Amino acid sequence: MKVYEGKRTIDGLVVTVNSEPLSEHYEVKRFTKYGFEWTYDGESPRQLALAILFDRLGERERAIALSERYMKDVIANLDNEWRMTGDDVDEYLRRHDAAAPADQGG
Repeated sequence: MKVYEGKRTIDGLVVTVNSEPLSEHYEVKRFTKYGFEWTYDGESPRQLALAILFDRLGERERAIALSERYMKDVIANLDNEWRMTGDDVDEYLRRHDAAAPADQGG
């Protein structure tokens, strides 16, 4: 199962998936040049939403389309340190009438 984690450190923000750095996925869509953020609505939190959704779904257009709503519903409400699983992302997608993918090894 995939595990997404984020924390604020003295050296900046750290976001990982399965303990490896999560890509910003700028090749999918670039909302910001400043990397990830969370705890508020904005371009950097939307980049994090997009990165998680794209990592989970593997679908460019769908991840872009869902990123603003996911940012407002989930990312903006995260604590300074947070953890979520791929199942958490899938459950959000199911609750919002966006069919989640079959578990892709995550």
